[in-house]
Amino acid sequence: MQVGIGYDLHRLVPDRKLVLGGVPIEYELGLYGHSDADVVLHAVIDSLLGACGLGDIGDLFPDTDPAYKDIDSTKLLAKVLAMLAEHGFSIRHVDVIIHAEKPKLKHHKPVIRRRLAELMGVSPEQVNVKAKTNETLDAVGRGEAIAAWSAATVEKRS
Repeated sequence: MQVGIGYDLHRLVPDRKLVLGGVPIEYELGLYGHSDADVVLHAVIDSLLGACGLGDIGDLFPDTDPAYKDIDSTKLLAKVLAMLAEHGFSIRHVDVIIHAEKPKLKHHKPVIRRRLAELMGVSPEQVNVKAKTNETLDAVGRGEAIAAWSAATVEKRS
């Protein structure tokens, strides 16, 4: 078993769609970034890469590369999953914490969990999603940004 952690944060801006874990969320603001800025998928990608010792999202998909401009992060995750398979790794579990003051994510967590499981080809029992506020502290707490943390465990197939 190997463990990796991932983190991402993007600021909220008008005129962008909000996508978390590959799920469109109805909200008046969206996350700003070179890609679709899906902080959940970016954190998951980094935790998977970290667990396998395969670098990080910025190395593989730099924000200076026009090929990744506005890309759907599910496509980035698919590339990373292919890398994991190529190196003989399988996902055991992924745990995610989404930090957002707004929108409230209580009712979105089960949908995000199922979507993450679907995207990674694992059962929903192998994925956990939590949502926390930052109690009005810092950029997340002021509603200026959304952040996500992820921990992943993988197993090397023999």
